Amino acid sequence: MVGDEDSIALVLNRLRRAHGQLGGVISMIEQGRDCKEVVTQLAAVSKALDKAGFKIVATGLRQCLTGETPDDQAPMTEAELEKLFLALA
Repeated sequence: MVGDEDSIALVLNRLRRAHGQLGGVISMIEQGRDCKEVVTQLAAVSKALDKAGFKIVATGLRQCLTGETPDDQAPMTEAELEKLFLALA
């Protein structure tokens, strides 16, 4: 992933949070915890992953608008960006 250090750090923090939350969900299921509690935590994992994904897509969009891409890569096309957005829907 190409992007500024702040964007990358934000994505990594969100993914680490989701990783920890997912571990918690697994433990909750293993312990036989209440369905409502499990689903609530699973929704939090899902939101954390969505936010990370949207940040990655936004970074890609910014790269397309500014032309900032890695050395040998062409900017993403409109169709490729649309596909990224739809992958998160």
